[in-house]
Amino acid sequence: MPEQRYEKKVGIRELVKFFNLEQLTGNDASLDRWTVVQDLNRPGFELAGVFKSAEPRRIILIGNKESEYIKTMSEENQSARFPFLMDGLTPCIIITSNNEIPPILKEIAMKNNFPVLRTKNETYRITADLITYLDEKLAPADTMSGVLMSVYGKGVMILGESGMGKSETALDLIRDGQVLVSDDRVDVQHIHNSIYGHAPAITKGLLEIRGIGVINVEKMFGASAVADRSEVNLVIRLVPFERDAEYNRIGDETQRYTKILGVLVPTIIIPVSAGRNTYVLVESAVTNFKLQEAGYNGAAEIRERFSRLAGKDE
Repeated sequence: MPEQRYEKKVGIRELVKFFNLEQLTGNDASLDRWTVVQDLNRPGFELAGVFKSAEPRRIILIGNKESEYIKTMSEENQSARFPFLMDGLTPCIIITSNNEIPPILKEIAMKNNFPVLRTKNETYRITADLITYLDEKLAPADTMSGVLMSVYGKGVMILGESGMGKSETALDLIRDGQVLVSDDRVDVQHIHNSIYGHAPAITKGLLEIRGIGVINVEKMFGASAVADRSEVNLVIRLVPFERDAEYNRIGDETQRYTKILGVLVPTIIIPVSAGRNTYVLVESAVTNFKLQEAGYNGAAEIRERFSRLAGKDE
């Protein structure tokens, strides 16, 4: 279950370094600003003098259209409107396509020690790259107790109480050619309407097995046995087998889900008891899940067979 949630922010200094942005105004301290918003602002309305609905926390992009519009503005209007673009909450301004910085904008930015940056990339390219970068860096995040594996290409989060054999199941899966993403603790993020998981740096590539200790999966099974991260496509919850409990036998029961950061992830419950080969059950569950995604339904097939047999008996 989720244990911890934390807020994130991205520093402008980090963006300058990652995207190789040219700093046109402001000193080094001006780069200590940060953003907490994934979206960007193309300031057409603001340049026209409309600021009522402006979101001041967004990075501002000045592209070719904005640059051409600024050239049509009077110096008086530029002097009146540019300060609103440099609100105390505005992270920075990025000028695209190597366009020149308007002299009045430069003058006001220098006076306010505000960072105006420039990139040679076209507006559409830097927009897509920035949104993708910020979406991942600022994505809602949680920590879950479990094991995340890539099984036949599907990200599978294995959950269950302590002592249910999650790590041992992961070891069997790895020996059978599946891939470990994270053991014991999984950091998850909500990105583009999907859930992605990865291992904390301190436990990356490690697997803890009771009675043996911590093993390095990459050293024992090779680099291909470990992945940096995976989308979480399926949750498999291991539970103690109870003789009187009701379990899915045919496959026509209502689909179960686990909510992770607001996203419903399909869930399969597997009862565990002595003598059951858990890793084979996990692999079979994933294979059946992939068949269901492709349109196959085992419950519908068995109902069809019963109907055919009943028809013959009449």
